[in-house]
Amino acid sequence: MHPVFDVLKKDERDQLRSRTDQRFESPMLATLTHDFFSDKNWIYERKLDGERCIAKNDGSPVKLLSRNHKDITVSYPEVRDALSRQGAPSFLVDGEIVAFEDGVSSFSALQSRMHVKDEDEARQTGIRVFYYIFDVLYVDGYDVTQIALRSRKSLLRKLFMYESPLRYTQHRNEDGIAYYHEACAKGWEGIIAKDARSAYVQTRSRKWLKFKCIHQQEFVIGGYTEPGGKRTGFGALLLGYYNEDELRYAGKVGTGFDEKLLATLGSTLLSLERSRSPFSDEVDERGVHWVEPTLVAEVGFTEWTSHGKLRHPRFLGLRRDKPAHDVIREEGGT
Repeated sequence: MHPVFDVLKKDERDQLRSRTDQRFESPMLATLTHDFFSDKNWIYERKLDGERCIAKNDGSPVKLLSRNHKDITVSYPEVRDALSRQGAPSFLVDGEIVAFEDGVSSFSALQSRMHVKDEDEARQTGIRVFYYIFDVLYVDGYDVTQIALRSRKSLLRKLFMYESPLRYTQHRNEDGIAYYHEACAKGWEGIIAKDARSAYVQTRSRKWLKFKCIHQQEFVIGGYTEPGGKRTGFGALLLGYYNEDELRYAGKVGTGFDEKLLATLGSTLLSLERSRSPFSDEVDERGVHWVEPTLVAEVGFTEWTSHGKLRHPRFLGLRRDKPAHDVIREEGGT
């Protein structure tokens, strides 16, 4: 057994399961809650606004995978290179790739890296990225998902030398409410509360909870309006979320776009046009063009109105790591 396991107690080492393959179905996902709390059995981490990334080293070159198994290595070659230089045993680790703007992680700032398809282009963007690693699923032939989170983090800390762009995700113990208020005061998106005794499960769980300072989530693009005045590309995006098999209309977003994005996204929307609305609700907008509901947008907003629409929405970027049909309305306790 590799020396990295020395950080574990004997009973924890007994929980390790020998496994030759590094099976990965989906990452563990947190549930949104508005019931904030402090608890000595929980830890609290900063919620980062970036792209979820599973890093895999199985003896072949290191791969970076999105939450839906897309190979995203070409977008972040410096992260792959840093992991490859570690000399670590085989591993499967979970984390978030982020870019910062004024000291705050910014999904918008990451956009210039997320959608490139060439390593040299990725390096030349000038957008500096970091890989914040917060969990580990597999090490040197062993599945470690069944040992407690606090012990997995001890194992993770010893697994790598955390040199840029790699970062070990620090956590606070016990005092979640104070950390939440601190996060909001700093302009962060929020924090993630995690049961320190929990196993890693490859689904959404209430053992991980989101304490959000701001409203932000994914929406499906179901159409767009024609541009007005001197604007090009499109006017606003028509947004929705799935409730079972119905795409429910959530409103439109017309801010957060620069000229380049208006042109490139406008061209993509044109190629996806269809004759019928994909929404189950009536959409009362002028100059509407419907599109196949395949694109997913990240949107910030102030609140939901009493009519179930977004108030003051702002486009943050396109997501590539979540299938459109998985997009639902996030609400506390769901």
